[in-house]
Amino acid sequence: MTSLKQFIRNVRAAKTIADERAVVQKESAAIRASFREESHDSNVRRNNVAKLLYLFTLGERTHFGQIECLKLLASPRFADKRLGYLGTMLLLDENQEVLTLVTNSLKNDLNHPNQYIVGLALCTLGNIASVEMARDLFPEVETILSSANPYIRRKAALCAMRICRKVPDLQEHFLEKAKLLLQDRNHGVLLCGLNFVVSLCEADEAEDDENGIKDMFKPMVPSLVKILKGLSASGYAPEHDVQGITDPFLQVKLLQLLRVLGRGDVQVSEQINDILAQVATNTESSKNVGNSILYEAVLTILDIEADSGLRVLGVNILGKFLSNRDNNIRYVALNTLIKVVAVEPNAVQRHRNTILDCLRDPDISIRRRALDLSFTLINESNVRVLIRELLAFLEVADNEFKPVMTSQIGIAADRFAPNKRWHVDTMLRVLKLAGNYVKEQILSSFVRLIATTPDLQTYSVQKLYAALKEDITQEGLTLAGSWVIGEYGDALLRGGQYEEEELVKEVRQSDIVDLFESILNSSYAGLIVTQYIVTASIKLTTRLNEPAQVERLRRLLQRYNTNLDVEVQQRAVEYLNLFGFDQIRKGVLEKMPPPEIREESRVLGEATKSKRQSKIGKKKHTQAATEDLLLDLMGDSGVPGDVNGTANGSQAHSADLLADILGGGGPSASSPPPQTTSPPPSNVANIMDLFNAGPSASPAPTQTRQAPAAASLDLLGGMGGMSSPPPQTSTPPVASGPPPHTAYSKNDLHVTFQLKRDANAIQVLARFRNVGSFSHLSGVSLQAAVPRSQKLQLQPISTSELDAGQEATQQMRVTAVNGPPPARLRLRLKIGYSAGGGPVTEQVDWSEPT
Repeated sequence: MTSLKQFIRNVRAAKTIADERAVVQKESAAIRASFREESHDSNVRRNNVAKLLYLFTLGERTHFGQIECLKLLASPRFADKRLGYLGTMLLLDENQEVLTLVTNSLKNDLNHPNQYIVGLALCTLGNIASVEMARDLFPEVETILSSANPYIRRKAALCAMRICRKVPDLQEHFLEKAKLLLQDRNHGVLLCGLNFVVSLCEADEAEDDENGIKDMFKPMVPSLVKILKGLSASGYAPEHDVQGITDPFLQVKLLQLLRVLGRGDVQVSEQINDILAQVATNTESSKNVGNSILYEAVLTILDIEADSGLRVLGVNILGKFLSNRDNNIRYVALNTLIKVVAVEPNAVQRHRNTILDCLRDPDISIRRRALDLSFTLINESNVRVLIRELLAFLEVADNEFKPVMTSQIGIAADRFAPNKRWHVDTMLRVLKLAGNYVKEQILSSFVRLIATTPDLQTYSVQKLYAALKEDITQEGLTLAGSWVIGEYGDALLRGGQYEEEELVKEVRQSDIVDLFESILNSSYAGLIVTQYIVTASIKLTTRLNEPAQVERLRRLLQRYNTNLDVEVQQRAVEYLNLFGFDQIRKGVLEKMPPPEIREESRVLGEATKSKRQSKIGKKKHTQAATEDLLLDLMGDSGVPGDVNGTANGSQAHSADLLADILGGGGPSASSPPPQTTSPPPSNVANIMDLFNAGPSASPAPTQTRQAPAAASLDLLGGMGGMSSPPPQTSTPPVASGPPPHTAYSKNDLHVTFQLKRDANAIQVLARFRNVGSFSHLSGVSLQAAVPRSQKLQLQPISTSELDAGQEATQQMRVTAVNGPPPARLRLRLKIGYSAGGGPVTEQVDWSEPT
């Protein structure tokens, strides 16, 4: 048998992993053999257990030494007990059956006359106590809390904290003793007592008991304030001094308890306002010890019901932290300011320049936190300055920042743009700097902005053309440029002035075709880029008037007649067929009408301006939330409806109105919605002839002809007005269930519906999935409305918090008031959640696919 020192030397001397494993296995075998010999020499047993603890630190198996630890506990020698208790704490946990054998030894040692042996027992019980051990040994701990020895009292306080956490029913036995601990003059006992009381109060908060443990300790707030005031104002105390500050650990723990007691209580908050201001003003911030106290004071100020002046003082302390050289302090300040900005936005705005300076910090975690905070600071008054700084950062930012930055800048520009010209310039800059990272929703919003702003269409197409001439490597820029050039190519040929001091060079028709060919021939022409340019090319055939260039565009389309991608091939063949019908081609390829911008089609989703909408997000009861949703759908008219069969349905007007909104009920339920952008009837008939309708085909009714016309417009219109994102492909069906249908997909939230029909009802399973890689979605909710002729039962969502890749479900049941359920389900949905850019609420009309 070797000694512990020799064993450690042998392990460290091993040259390879195999040598080390051989040494460990040899020593483990020797320890097992020694245990079997039942040696009565305590030195041998102690040496073996010490080597076992070293093996435990190496990650080796040590279960065979548990009983030897218990034998050391029974020894009367202090050295044996100390090593035995250490081994018990490390090698055992509360789930081990062997632990029942320790209870009697602990009970004996808790009553031992030697304070150090009592301390060992308390320490062990505080680390590995199970529910049974806590119930068996709490009377001894309760007795020790009244001991005159401060060394034992402070260990007993921490042990009592563990017992109360394991068995909350035992809290009442320790409450009076806990109050005495808060009046102790010994700093160590007071510190442990504060830990104990904070644990009790936080457990009470979690149970949400109005007349609970917190109220029992609130009368002690004046004495706690007095202790804190004495610590902050006292002079040099050598036994408690840390870098010139008296017992900072005790000050921090006092602030934590005051924060817990003052949370949500105006009277307690008033009692501690003065001492918080005193601590925040007088504590030295040149050293890390003082910064820890200041940080705890700021957290307390922001968590209690403090007045506005005190909150501003707390924000100013965090602003001062931002100028500190220590990265940890700056990170903590930025992280805290993100939570504060919603409460005290003006106070945080004063430190805007310091926050923007953090964007240039070498530490990536500082840059990430500063970036998150910068986006929360944007408003109408500072949008120009902050977006300019963020664009400068985007130019040098790491690639991992660019997807979030492009989305956030697009959202901020859509929400706070001072004018549309600035909005277009900003998004152009984003596309130039990070076009490969722009999400589809942001790109759609930009194109929709151009389509709905006739005054800026010439300006936009000229700027996009000039940008594409310089750089075709950014996919987002290529997509936006090709769509706008295809739609407004004639404006590009006019030339003119797009900035006061800079004239656009004359653009020839051949230059536009050359640009498209250069993009298609480059390595940057992916599938989506090809699709956009093919559609833009057919549009340009009606915008350009030189036959030679139109012929070039026709040959360009002809190249894709045999493309491997079926979608591109089909579009190319259809577009080429249009060349045989010039009059039809000009009618079909006219400029897209400007889309109607509704709130739900904006980047931010539906604006939550009214008080009723903000209340909907907070309601948890499904029936009440659905009733409020119905009132919103009716324009807050106050007329009660019967969406779920729960509201009063005596007034037929509300039911008819809802039926008109959702297209359900009544004789008109099966008729399609009116076509607002259908081409003239003659063109429609010609297009029908073009797509194999044949001249001899009998004319179809008007309604049946409108659907192919709309399909043709959608087919040839490319992105159209971008009033809604392109249709999402449905996710693969579950192996044993109905196929899912996509209902919503935006901002990393993907919602699908799975429908199951029976004779009486339609069962709908809604699945919510966070498809982002790093984002977190909170407050996810779904509300739904159906026509008057149907009833809806909506179950609560399984979870409203979705981490990356996480999924939640919600069940719905739709039945008909009279007769069988509808052949095609139609719902009006209101989806709410909070993403990185803030709360989002969107209204969506969904129809079951045919």
